[in-house]
Amino acid sequence: MTDAPQTSPEPHHREAPSDVGRLHRLGRWCARRPWWVITAWLLVLLTALSADRAWGGTYDDDFALPGTAVQTGADLLDAHGSDQMRGTASQIVLHADAGSLDAHRDAVGTAVAELKELPEVVSVADPLSTPGAVSADGTTGIVTVRFTENPARFETSYLDGVDDAVHGLRADGVDVEYGGPLGQLARPKAEDRLSEVIGLATAVVVLLAGFGSLAAAGLPLLTAVVGLLSGMALLGLLAATFTFGNAAPTLATMMGLGVGIDYALFLITRHRRLLRDVDDPAEAAGRAMATSGRAVIVAAATVALALGGLYASGVTFIGTLGVAAGLTVLVAAAAALTLAPALLGVIGRRIDRWRVRPPADEPSGTADTWHRWAATVGRRPWLFLAVGTLVLAVLAIPAAAMRLGHVDSGANPTDYTDRRAYDLIADGFGPGTNGQFTIVANLADTHTDPAELSGPLHDALAATPGIAHVTTPVTSKDGALLIATVTPDTGPQEEATSDLMHRLENETLPDVLSDSGAQGYVTGVTAAQLAFRDVVVDRLPVIVTVVVAASFLLLLTVFRSLLVALKAALLNLLSIAAAYGVVVAVFQWGWGSSLFGVDEPVPVESYVPMMMFAIIFGLSMDYEVFLLSRIREAWLHTKDNYLSVATGLAGTARVITCAALIMTSVFLAFLLSSNVVVKMLALGLGVSVVIDATVVRLILVPSTMYLLGRANWWLPRWLDRLLPHLDPEGPTPTAPLPPHVDVDAVFPAQAASGDSR
Repeated sequence: MTDAPQTSPEPHHREAPSDVGRLHRLGRWCARRPWWVITAWLLVLLTALSADRAWGGTYDDDFALPGTAVQTGADLLDAHGSDQMRGTASQIVLHADAGSLDAHRDAVGTAVAELKELPEVVSVADPLSTPGAVSADGTTGIVTVRFTENPARFETSYLDGVDDAVHGLRADGVDVEYGGPLGQLARPKAEDRLSEVIGLATAVVVLLAGFGSLAAAGLPLLTAVVGLLSGMALLGLLAATFTFGNAAPTLATMMGLGVGIDYALFLITRHRRLLRDVDDPAEAAGRAMATSGRAVIVAAATVALALGGLYASGVTFIGTLGVAAGLTVLVAAAAALTLAPALLGVIGRRIDRWRVRPPADEPSGTADTWHRWAATVGRRPWLFLAVGTLVLAVLAIPAAAMRLGHVDSGANPTDYTDRRAYDLIADGFGPGTNGQFTIVANLADTHTDPAELSGPLHDALAATPGIAHVTTPVTSKDGALLIATVTPDTGPQEEATSDLMHRLENETLPDVLSDSGAQGYVTGVTAAQLAFRDVVVDRLPVIVTVVVAASFLLLLTVFRSLLVALKAALLNLLSIAAAYGVVVAVFQWGWGSSLFGVDEPVPVESYVPMMMFAIIFGLSMDYEVFLLSRIREAWLHTKDNYLSVATGLAGTARVITCAALIMTSVFLAFLLSSNVVVKMLALGLGVSVVIDATVVRLILVPSTMYLLGRANWWLPRWLDRLLPHLDPEGPTPTAPLPPHVDVDAVFPAQAASGDSR
């Protein structure tokens, strides 16, 4: 074994460098003027909360698909359609438990008349006088109400008027349920309080176990909660101007709480380590900021960059979800970089007060568990690399069968009115009635007589495989459109329904309309959801390319290593595939889905893979940055690859494990949500953190770095000159290696073989 470059032991107490960086000065300033910083944060928090309460907006799953056939068809209906075709349609489902609906004709007529008087209502279709609106057995009917805009965006008080209008029906013994957007408005408001409490409670337990004192454990929690509340209030204000999806606040809460605790945890852990060498707590806070604080900035920038990359999808709905999550991440980072050092300044050297057990600290030698683990991996790196890769590959197998779609109301809890409406429609009219298509033939630029085309269009639609029923095409008032409604054989979640839509678009409509010169479009709510899925599938490779390339360049710039950046990107892709596989197995295949409150297999929501990719890639880079920062710090100190990997792993393993446990508990707590899409994200993100903190960080990263040796830190000189310099751990590394370490004792196998490491 060639000797590693020797370093002289550093004195126990090191003076602060004369040329400290901005982060060092910021941390020291915050710690020496803590009440100024704390007061500023309290003012920000109270102002943001008050403004959100007064002017904050609401959240709604509303999106546009400009340039698509679905959107063109919808625009044509708005421009040329009658009242029965304009606006947003929603269903009120009636069901007579005894006898037929016809026996309640007077009550139905009264309800229809009162519904027409409600504000924002364009038209109301009486089921007893509308063909096909009453089931074959006469017990179930559908009142189609069209609103000027999506009723899901209305104030919940609007439902009082709807309830009053149908009160007579209910009093007459008719069950009344709200479907579609009106049913979404009637859903119980999602409350994530229990999930947040569970996440925080778990964090308390983990932090107490990690730090050993109430004082040290409370600081990351306090910092994270202040940052989360501020970020959520700002998001509410943005929601008054921009449209954010229903999942936005939950996603923002998961991300803000998880990374907020993590960032503060990494800073406070480094601060406690520095207090052993520095007498002044403010100086220790400054040095913690100059080292781990830089890593926090790089980590937060990576997560925000990955989430911002969602805008590359070209779908505003998805981009705004990324903005929602990225906003709370950035606010959490700001709180960690200012409020955390201020709190450290207040508590001073009393950080280990109110102990529940003896405080644990970073390893001070090479006989600890993590050094021994690193040595074990270092002795058989090929074996560990193969085992780790095999585990992820097996978990990723189901991902190959992923089927994207829209999780409809049929997957909601049975205490939701839209779920009960969905079931009544499926039982009374067939499953396809919940996913009807509207067919629009545009005759405006042709000389075709609508009456001549109506029959052939109806016959062609009726002969198309997969259609249960088709209405007779009707002509718009101005004669520009022919409009028909198609009912599929299958429900909106089924792959056969998607196949039918594409068959109509690509075969049936072009064939029947080709001679007339008319253009045909398939539109409606179900068609829009399927078109949204198709757009997402088409744009996913763009998102993957943008996020991976941006993160690769950031790591390349920070760590000045081509192979480290490339390895990080490849390992993250593998861990994301494993997380996808778990989501597919649970929700699409139904393996254990009932444990999470989902009683039937469902497709993977179309935008979930894209969201998961951006979030997981960003979070994985979080841990990658913290681990590689310490490894690189040790490498700069020793120029010994084996010892650097072991030292970096040992120095961060405990804190990364604590952070991962907290992040996992925060994510998995949201499995209690009633929203199936939130459940998917919660499980996928929780599993990904577990995979990343165990298989990737403890097995794959050290094994690959051992195998690459000194090539880990290779960078072509021409590329080094081109890249800007961003040092995540500052110019003055804290001694990562205790003095007088016997390197040969740590890696005897390498010593015996003469490995140059």
